[in-house]
This record gives sequence, C-alpha cells and structure tokens, in this order.
Amino acid sequence: MKPKHQDQSPGPQRASIYQDVTDRIVAELEQGRVPWVQPWGAAKAGLGLPKNAATSRQYSGVNILILWGAVIDKGFRGQNWLTFRQAMTLGGSVRKGERGTTVCYADRFIPKGEPDRAAKTGDDPEAVPFLKRFTVFNVDQCDGLPETAFAGIEPLPEREAIPHAESLIAATGADFRIGGARAFYQKVEDFIQVPPQPAFFQQIDYYRTCFHELGHWTGSPKRLARDHTGRFGSHAYAREELVAEMSSAFVCAALGIVPTVRHADYLGSWLEVLKEDNHAIFRAASQASKAADFILAFQAQPQTHAAGVAA
Repeated sequence: MKPKHQDQSPGPQRASIYQDVTDRIVAELEQGRVPWVQPWGAAKAGLGLPKNAATSRQYSGVNILILWGAVIDKGFRGQNWLTFRQAMTLGGSVRKGERGTTVCYADRFIPKGEPDRAAKTGDDPEAVPFLKRFTVFNVDQCDGLPETAFAGIEPLPEREAIPHAESLIAATGADFRIGGARAFYQKVEDFIQVPPQPAFFQQIDYYRTCFHELGHWTGSPKRLARDHTGRFGSHAYAREELVAEMSSAFVCAALGIVPTVRHADYLGSWLEVLKEDNHAIFRAASQASKAADFILAFQAQPQTHAAGVAA
C-alpha cells in the first residue's frame, strides 16, 4: 500500500527526514532511554508490533521505533494505526484537533531519461532511492471505527511466553550450544552459545539473549548476508550490535516478552555512529526488521525446513 498525501519534496527536504528522526533517536539515547526498549510498565498499550488497522500489515524498520515512542508518550491503548483517508474508508474519522505521528516510506524510482541512457549503453536503468513522510493516527484518536480496528495482541503471561519462545528457537534449526559464562554467535562455524538458563539473574533474560544472538545469526552469508567483518570497537561492529539489539526487541515484542537492553555498554558507540551518519538508524532498523521477520517466519514453518537458506 502506498499512502496518500505524502511529502515528496526534493533532496534537501528528504535529508531533513533522516535528520529529524536521527535527532530524536540521539536525544533519547543521550537521556539514557533506548528507543527500541520502551518503558512498557508505564504504557497503557499491550505489547506488540505496530500495525495498520485497515490492512493488518505490520510497520517495519524505523517506523516501529517512532510508533512505539508515540504509544508511550501519548498513552494510547493499542498499537493500531491508520491514515486520515483509511479512517474514513472504514466508516470513521480522525477526531478534530488530534495531531498525527509522522512516519516514513522508502521507495525507488527511475529518473526521466534514464531508460534512454541505459538503452544506449546496454546497462540496466538505475533506480534512485527516495524517502517520503506521511501521517498516521492511532485508533484511539478516531471515532466511529469498527471493532476490528481495535484488535490487538494480548500480552502473554510470562509463564506462557517462555515455552512460546522455546518453540520458536527450536523451529529456527539454529545450532544452539548451552554452556560457558557468556553468550555469542560464532560466525565461522555458524553456531550460537549461551550460558545455561539458571545462570541468568532473571530466567526471561535467557530468551532475550537467545533472540539477540539469533539476530546476529540471521546476518550469515547463508541467510540475510549482512556485514560481519567489523572488529570490536569499530563502527561496523557497533552497527551490527544495533541490528541485533533491535531485532531481539522486535521478536520479543511479537512474542509478548518485554524487550530489554542486552548490551547497554555499547551506548557510546551507537551515539557516535548515529551522530556521524543520519541514515544509520534507518538502515539498522530496516535490517533489524528483516532479521526479526526472518526469525518469526519459523513460527509457521515445519521444523524440518532448512534454516540456513534465506527465503
């Protein structure tokens, strides 16, 4: 679905979208708040990933962070969103005086004249990426919507969320090895090692850690093929940690497990990366969404499917 009434301004305006979102994320991090691990204890909304109330499609990438932030800041009761026009299509309307939340839509286009140039040189036409902004409203800001627009994920009791997480971990077919005192993904031999569950101060942290390492696991050349060449302390390393942190948060939220920060000691590195490149949070959040989707897809797959081959 391509939303209506989008901001399609030229270059300088597009750049400001990246900067606006990056500035917001940096401000949160500088105040010690991690945007992909929201203070859900103070929230009225149930845990889950934000989705479009008209189409049921889940939002992805940096839009998850933006919409989670709005749910917390404004005290909305749910994670369902729609555009002004979609509210009307469903027979409702946005309440007068309500302010929407700006999210982003990425796409590509082929400039005028590019097909002719490509035909002359024998190349493929080159598409140019662009970013649009559009406004969505939480269903709490609307009147007259059908009950289906308010359907959401009920948070699972913790004792039920744990087996749910275990079954997903098993379904991935990833090589999990239990033992030692630290958790890591070994990229050369393609296995994950985590300490035994009793070694964690809170048992639920075992699952949060497993999904963090599974986030790294998705980046293998056999799967989503992300850059795993960065050494500890490098920006490439910090970027991959951002992806793993957010993918874990997204998977946990989808399973009804409250996300938490597994590697808060990387906060300084993340801030450096984000301040130097205002596209960084967009790329990391997009890659994290793809990683989370890759992991969550195993919920619907037989366990005999090959985990090492990307769809």
